[in-house]
Amino acid sequence: MKTKKNNPLRKLLLGGMMLSLTAGTVAYATPRDQMRLDFDKAVKGKTVAWVPITLGNPIGDMWTAAMRQNFEKYGVKFLVRDPNFSTSAQLQAVTNLINQKPDVLIVQNANVTLLTKELKRAMDNGIYVVQVNLLSNQPTDAYVGVDYVDVGRQIARDIVKECGGGKSSGKVAFVQGEATATDSIDQLKGLMEVFKQDKSIKLVSTQSAKWDSNLANQITATTLQQHPDLCATYGSWGIMQQGAAQAVKTAGLQGKVKVYASSDGPRSDCDLVEQKLFHKILSFRADIQGEQVSNAVISLLQSGNKPGSKHMTILSNNYWVTGKQERNYCYDLPK
Repeated sequence: MKTKKNNPLRKLLLGGMMLSLTAGTVAYATPRDQMRLDFDKAVKGKTVAWVPITLGNPIGDMWTAAMRQNFEKYGVKFLVRDPNFSTSAQLQAVTNLINQKPDVLIVQNANVTLLTKELKRAMDNGIYVVQVNLLSNQPTDAYVGVDYVDVGRQIARDIVKECGGGKSSGKVAFVQGEATATDSIDQLKGLMEVFKQDKSIKLVSTQSAKWDSNLANQITATTLQQHPDLCATYGSWGIMQQGAAQAVKTAGLQGKVKVYASSDGPRSDCDLVEQKLFHKILSFRADIQGEQVSNAVISLLQSGNKPGSKHMTILSNNYWVTGKQERNYCYDLPK
């Protein structure tokens, strides 16, 4: 019996076939298919909020670009707030975002105390919290970043090798970022552990440049006036320490005063190594960190854990950059 296209019987038969096919697809989905279905169910449509210390510099922009690329690929809504180095603006942004109840909150702490209460409040309200590179005193679901105590030890050991044992004045200056931030506190702790083992090393200056290269330049210029026989200066962040390198050059001491930095690996830091303005940098690659943060978020969304119930740590690797041969340990910003 022939049926016309608009025949009710034909529509009923076709509908039954589609239902059967749909049911069969679900019933006979392979384990591989099911893994992706479970992934999408846990991740797609979720909201992730990100509050750095500031944007408009290589590290903040690199992290943000890497996260955005990954989250958009997986159908995750990505909110970004830029406090522009203002601690009050950062606290307000975090408070407002918690009230909006995203699924995950990512923060870079300006110091160890500023966000402690709000990070706890976020987890108490069912929001996963990831801290990036700078920890607060409040443990959260994940930390992705550097072991800054170990960074301090690594750079200090190299300084001792270059300046210790009576080979020079043994005088060293440490340029801190924000004095109450994890990177400054922990790097100072690590370097002092090492320096105490060599009596010839003298830490003659530890001042905060507040992550500002101009201030690092002024601090270093003054230190060089007071200690023209300085052997090394070590800065807790490469972009900031570029100011110190320029002060050394201006004083006519390039090559005599060794300039070290802990670096997130922007191309500009590598360029200064090649120009011999930086003696060495220890790079942790912000582009790789951005990928690690994205993976931590995706893992938390699939974990089924209650926010605040477990703590995960993902440590970044560090790479010495001493010249052109290590250019791959620095990154270019996306265009």
